[in-house]
Amino acid sequence: MPLSDTAILREPTVTVLARPQFADPAHLPVQWIGESTDGERLAEFAGRLCYMSQRNPAGRTTREYLENIKKQGHGSVLEHASYSLLLEGVSRSLTHELVRHRAGFAYSQLSQRYVDESAAQFVMPPAIIGDEPLEAAWRAQVTSALESYVALVESLMTRYAWVDDKVHRRKMAREAARAVLPNATETKIVVTANARAWRTMLELRSSEGAELEIRRAAVTVLRVLMAEAPGFFSDFEIYTATDRREAAKLSYHKV
Repeated sequence: MPLSDTAILREPTVTVLARPQFADPAHLPVQWIGESTDGERLAEFAGRLCYMSQRNPAGRTTREYLENIKKQGHGSVLEHASYSLLLEGVSRSLTHELVRHRAGFAYSQLSQRYVDESAAQFVMPPAIIGDEPLEAAWRAQVTSALESYVALVESLMTRYAWVDDKVHRRKMAREAARAVLPNATETKIVVTANARAWRTMLELRSSEGAELEIRRAAVTVLRVLMAEAPGFFSDFEIYTATDRREAAKLSYHKV
């Protein structure tokens, strides 16, 4: 049976799961100026503590203060603010690249060993989207792979019928059958990182040289984080590159 249109994904979805909550210490009050989020205030407080400049002698807003932090390259104070995101509609090919970013990151990803993939969705590579012959050929391949997976699970469940523990038997079947699923199989992953680590990853993965799917996801993540904490990400610029796809660049490197 051909895959339904709902089984083919063309865009990622990013959801904010957790953000910093800042508790302003009464004995070290900062003269806050301007609009800011808890994460941004946490970073400003940490930075001001270093010099006991809570009185804000320069009269900067929080976001002006953070702009200067980025300009000066004092990125360590950005590490105090962490954000957890849920990424869906991304392929296992993408997450293989994403999890290479280790410093400041934590990951929890859907397990193909435990989860039944008989109703799996698949992420169409951006390079294929819009070309009908390529789309049709790709759909045929992933449909065949899914059919093979379902058949293998059924056969393996029969082969290991002597295993009394049904949960273990299903694991045995799924862990073997998943070998025929392509890298395009959709996965879900929770990613937690501090603002400095997010900046490093986004600089690399939203650039024109990045692989197209992770570049698309990075731009999506960037938009979410720019809205969530603009003081940390305001120096990024999203633009349309010469390949007619979105990319991003930033003003302050290696913060």
